[in-house]
Amino acid sequence: QVQLVESGGGLVQAGGSLRLSCAASGRTFSGYGMGWFRRLRGKDRDFVAGISRTGRTTGYADSVKGRFIISRDNAKNTVYLQMNSLKPEDTAGYYCAATAQYYSDSEQTYTYWGQGTQVTVSS
Repeated sequence: QVQLVESGGGLVQAGGSLRLSCAASGRTFSGYGMGWFRRLRGKDRDFVAGISRTGRTTGYADSVKGRFIISRDNAKNTVYLQMNSLKPEDTAGYYCAATAQYYSDSEQTYTYWGQGTQVTVSS
């Protein structure tokens, strides 16, 4: 079992920045690929970013490429999502997820999920 707890969400003006954190506990964190997803109200969760077990490889949705940065600190059992140049369309619930497989952009790959943290970007 892996427990994931997100933090760092909030209200920010367009153009601003936020850093989300996802703290993991349970099994060895470095054994899991990690992903960030977001859910807009009433819609499915969409892939935002993913990172490999070592952190050497990352991937991003086109909508956030160049603005968001995913990283991880295996010593602290934490994955981060630095969000810059935020837009109102980034408003969503953000979820981190863990997979024993290589990270992917598919929800089905991930076994463990956090409870989510809300990000609201005002125009």
